[in-house]
Amino acid sequence: MGKRKRDISRRQFLEGSGAVLVAATAAPKLRAQLSTQPETGGAAAGVPSTAIRIVVNGAEHRLEVEDRWTLAELLRDHLGLTGTKIGCDRGECGACTVLLDGKPIYSCSNLAVWADGREIRTVEGLAHGDQLDPLQRAFVAHDGPQCGFCTSGQLMSAKGLLARNPHPTAQEVRAAMTGNICRCSNYNRYVEAVMAAAATGDAKTSDRGAGRSTPAKRGAKASASAGGA
Repeated sequence: MGKRKRDISRRQFLEGSGAVLVAATAAPKLRAQLSTQPETGGAAAGVPSTAIRIVVNGAEHRLEVEDRWTLAELLRDHLGLTGTKIGCDRGECGACTVLLDGKPIYSCSNLAVWADGREIRTVEGLAHGDQLDPLQRAFVAHDGPQCGFCTSGQLMSAKGLLARNPHPTAQEVRAAMTGNICRCSNYNRYVEAVMAAAATGDAKTSDRGAGRSTPAKRGAKASASAGGA
């Protein structure tokens, strides 16, 4: 009885080993059959994708994007611009605000393919080399950032406002930034900071140097005012 058990065990072992060997040999061929397209620009094979051209912080990008990607996903996960935050991910909190052709938008609620041929500015594009944008400096001087999570979105909404209205009233600032939620409830300081930046007179004209600094320098300086990644 003991010998029979050993014989069966040995036979089962050999049969099992053979099955594993066959599976291991066949797996690469099976994967090759399933993957009919190579990955291009980060887009997964077999997923509908579109080739787009965008200008981000002055730098041109031509890449293949999945049709389902949001603009926030493209910026954060595929271009490494993590200053753009994702809070609610449903277009309510404003943490993901960027400028699209100069207009503030929620990047979590806009598809990346919709940005084809357009210009995008994120918080990383505000500083000029080692010099913070006047708006960023005003945010720091007036203690705008608290936890910092909403700060990048607040900055971009304020930047969009000052671009179209260099000398807003306090009420106009509040109206323009209504879509940006601050969990720390530091709204009054943000309004004061925007008003202070407008009073300097160079908050709008500072745009002339956008896109000239390196991504590393912009990211480091903007992170100081935007709460990091």
